[in-house]
Amino acid sequence: MPMSSLPLTGLRVLDLSRLLPGPYATLVLADLGATVDKVEEPEGGDYIRQMPPLRDDVSGLFYGLNRNKRSLTLNLKQPEGREALKRLVRHYDVLVESFRPGVMDKLGVGESALRAENPRLIYCAISGYGQTGPDRLKAGHDLNYAARAGLLGYGGEAGGAPAFPGVQMGDIGGGSLFALVGILAALHERERTGQGRFVDVSMTDGALAFLHMHLASRLYMGTEGVALQRGKEALNGGYACYGLYRTADDRWLAVGALEPKFFAGVCERLGRPELLEDAYAPGESGARVKAELTRLFAEHPLAYWQERFAGSDLCIEPVAEGDDVLKDPQLQARGLFVEAEDAVLGRKVTHLLTPLRMGETPLRAPPTLGQHSREILEAAGFTAQELARLGH
Repeated sequence: MPMSSLPLTGLRVLDLSRLLPGPYATLVLADLGATVDKVEEPEGGDYIRQMPPLRDDVSGLFYGLNRNKRSLTLNLKQPEGREALKRLVRHYDVLVESFRPGVMDKLGVGESALRAENPRLIYCAISGYGQTGPDRLKAGHDLNYAARAGLLGYGGEAGGAPAFPGVQMGDIGGGSLFALVGILAALHERERTGQGRFVDVSMTDGALAFLHMHLASRLYMGTEGVALQRGKEALNGGYACYGLYRTADDRWLAVGALEPKFFAGVCERLGRPELLEDAYAPGESGARVKAELTRLFAEHPLAYWQERFAGSDLCIEPVAEGDDVLKDPQLQARGLFVEAEDAVLGRKVTHLLTPLRMGETPLRAPPTLGQHSREILEAAGFTAQELARLGH
């Protein structure tokens, strides 16, 4: 399928963001056909370029987040660089940045300055705590945002430590995905109004969305409800039918048999139909069922349980570890892992595609730092003399 058939073909995006949240959002846009041009500092560029692991002097993290993009270097600390950015935005639909609130304004290239150049521009700012509030300028990382949003406190064993998530819920779920929602909503609005808008994405606000069902219920219940409790509620470890169980070979099973019809089937396969009776009971009765399941699953290795529950459709899955996910036949069938030749590296590289595919995803290698500077600037009308002043 040709790239012209991709839904975002013709959309032009300037990406000033770094590391993970912004670049993953713009990766999704690029995979859907948008032209995404990274604006990077001349010295070093996006910090993730230098982060391990490295192969062929290229960061695997950078490679995975920046395919299908071009790279332009501009020094925004210099007047020439700032003026160049102002001229460039006249040719773009969307700008994404992830600086602390106020940084772009101090440079003279904040939302108001850039939208004065292009009123149709959608300006998306991703930050840890948002553009307003007492902590708007506070430093943080994904773990901090997940902690502040209550995600860490809700996961883990009852009476034990909060569960360390291991993945970037705030960065991706709170930052990247809500940036995409905001950008696409603003593009739709622009069709009606002809005007762009400012999209304020707080990764902490976004992380809170993972608790929406539980916290919204808590608010509704008011004084008749109870505060959220780690490890004691239906979906965070309180029910025996919905939890993780260790097997004899130190692997794990994810038992998600939440509905009675599913858990009844699990109990039948285990030869213990009586366990269903107290599976949803609070307190000691439910705890006894959980303890018995813990004992039973620990008696045999993972492969035994996979065979025992094969074809049962009872909401039981092995916990994938290491490279297991790369061998998963369902994920392979979905086409998430695609090999492509990288002419610069002189070898094939397997790409992990973004989940939403609406056509054949292009697989152009990530850009070297400033690789497309002249191409981008010349297309925007910069003369040879102006390019020279910008160091190109």
